[in-house]
Amino acid sequence: MKLSQFNFKLPENLIAQEPSPQRDESRLMVLDRKTGEIQHQYFKDVIQHFDEGDIFIFNDTRVFPARLYGNKEKTGAKIEVFLLRELNEEHKLWDVLVEPARKIRIGNKLYFGEDESMVAEVIDNTTSRGRTLRFLYDGSHEEFKAALYRLGQTPLPDYIKREPDANDAERYQCIFAKNEGAVVAPAAGMHFSRELLKRMEIKGIEQGFLTIHSGLGNFREIDVEDLTKHRMDSEQMAVSPELVERVNAIKDAEHKVCAVGTSVLRGIASAVSMGGHMKVYEGWTNKFIFPPYDFTVTNALISNFHMPYSTMLMMVAAFGGYDLTMQAYEQAVKEGYRFGAYGDAMLIL
Repeated sequence: MKLSQFNFKLPENLIAQEPSPQRDESRLMVLDRKTGEIQHQYFKDVIQHFDEGDIFIFNDTRVFPARLYGNKEKTGAKIEVFLLRELNEEHKLWDVLVEPARKIRIGNKLYFGEDESMVAEVIDNTTSRGRTLRFLYDGSHEEFKAALYRLGQTPLPDYIKREPDANDAERYQCIFAKNEGAVVAPAAGMHFSRELLKRMEIKGIEQGFLTIHSGLGNFREIDVEDLTKHRMDSEQMAVSPELVERVNAIKDAEHKVCAVGTSVLRGIASAVSMGGHMKVYEGWTNKFIFPPYDFTVTNALISNFHMPYSTMLMMVAAFGGYDLTMQAYEQAVKEGYRFGAYGDAMLIL
């Protein structure tokens, strides 16, 4: 497959800038792979397509407030710092992106907060934009993290053209988010409300959780036409023995195994054994999925509508079939579906 095959015309006004008023009241397009039939529903109707004994697998990663603004020593220049991950707890070392990168060199100090009480020193250049920062803070690790996160903002994607507000801290997050470490929210899971999860439980639909800390690699531009030459950034993930046992039993009983989001789809595909079952996995994955791809565990997928050229669109096309997925996206544009993390959803059966 070529990169250019994943382009489509997306009017700017269809990129959702705000979440829907209620989590489960966004629209839902239902796509049947066998018949090619498309239905238009609301997200809270999603469980009509599932029965007792089926399972939804969610990503329970928690997004942290990763975007900070600081000032450079001496010049006072405003610098955006995007926290990627903590490298060393004891020494308070963080892997970060800085913008504008050209102004930041090893040895520079950055000051954060109105009182400039949080200070960081640049100790390494990792990439053209990437740096390693050492935060200079005397308190405990818990106090340091709390202080750092008070300064941070919700890391909304760049296609949301506004400053984050207090509402985003809650809405750019799944209600079951638990294990902190993501800078990109698993958007498909954000449609699930407490009421919807309760209705699933009453119907006997199971809920399982894995953790995959979604990173900025999901938004990184692909700069090669031949997709086999693209390398995904690695993301940390964990699949528990309990989940593996439940999913394999459900698969063997020929019930539906539904991945909620492309991060879960990728996580499951990264934890597949030779026999086509799931296996316990803890570590990193840089699996890049694009058509054609044979999914041996997952047989249903919930996903938001993604941007042209994005790796998430490629994953959806691998699951739904390239031609059918691109036709569905064409129809989504015609019908005015909302795209992006705060947009509408698609169920592929």
